[in-house]
Amino acid sequence: MFERLQALEEKYEQLSNQLGDTSVISVPDRYHKTAKAHSELQDVVEKFREYKSLSVQAQQTRGLIEQESDPEMLEMAREELHSLEQALAAAEAQLKVLLIPRDPNDKKNVVLEIRAGTGGDEASLFAQEIFRMYSRYAEARRWKIEVLSASYSSVGGLKEVIALVDGPDVYSRLKYESGVHRVQRVPETEAQGRIHTSTVTVAVLPEADEVDIVIDPKDVRIDTFCSSGPGGQSVNTTYSAVRVTHIPTGEVVSCQDEKSQIKNKAKAMKVLRSRLYEKALAEQQSEIAESRRSMVKAGERSEKIRTYNFPQNRVTDHRIGLTLHRLDTIVEGDLDEIFEALITQNQAEALKNQVV
Repeated sequence: MFERLQALEEKYEQLSNQLGDTSVISVPDRYHKTAKAHSELQDVVEKFREYKSLSVQAQQTRGLIEQESDPEMLEMAREELHSLEQALAAAEAQLKVLLIPRDPNDKKNVVLEIRAGTGGDEASLFAQEIFRMYSRYAEARRWKIEVLSASYSSVGGLKEVIALVDGPDVYSRLKYESGVHRVQRVPETEAQGRIHTSTVTVAVLPEADEVDIVIDPKDVRIDTFCSSGPGGQSVNTTYSAVRVTHIPTGEVVSCQDEKSQIKNKAKAMKVLRSRLYEKALAEQQSEIAESRRSMVKAGERSEKIRTYNFPQNRVTDHRIGLTLHRLDTIVEGDLDEIFEALITQNQAEALKNQVV
């Protein structure tokens, strides 16, 4: 492991020197790639340097213990060595985690797709609450969330919403949210007070850059239509809404959020590019293919990653067996405890399979 860390530190130094080289600075693409590679190594190199510093201090303290004869100074040195050894063990554990190969998409923005599943109007109302939950979480982390497309039910819930979430490390946090979310509660329209079960499907796609996916214009059909809002009210009377169909795959994206046809087309192409990028990843990696299949299930009640039980104020994530009795704060966007548990579980599984 330490030979590998030494090689990474040497690579980091090389990249640091390149960032100060005018021949690199003068070429934007090259500078961007160099800066990105430098940034990706920064955390592990800084932690390795901290580990080396602690190791030197521990060695010096051991030498002091061998030479010291004063009982009081000896006791202080032993306490210092104990603290240093604990810090060394913690730093080594952190280095092992940092050496886990990072998902190359972790720093990407995401296209977030939420759709009402089983449960009719109640499912659409829950979809609206789920979207609000993620919006609150994004606001707390100072991420920008932009609605690309939305369609509403007759009761004002969301049948479907597609949004772009923009900010640092968005995908690394939200990627665990893909799947079926189940809600158990008494709807306002339920006269008998019976608990109903509804579902919402969530898909989190890494946003694809144009360099990731190049779409041939000949493979795309563009249709325009008049956009409409909640309850069928007309947003405008011009053909500003856009439907983009990718002919080779049959993938269809509609966008009517903007009054400008050009802006709607740009947003639709962004969603299409991300979907095609995700499809390409799925073809390369069987585990990602399995993840995608789980994302786009029909939303049956039995297919779930998480349950939100309102009568018991309970949230249960079924993948890791985590149950929290504070649904009221979670639906307000307090999701970090769930996300940290999922990340920790993922890291633990990766460490089992990693030889360091």
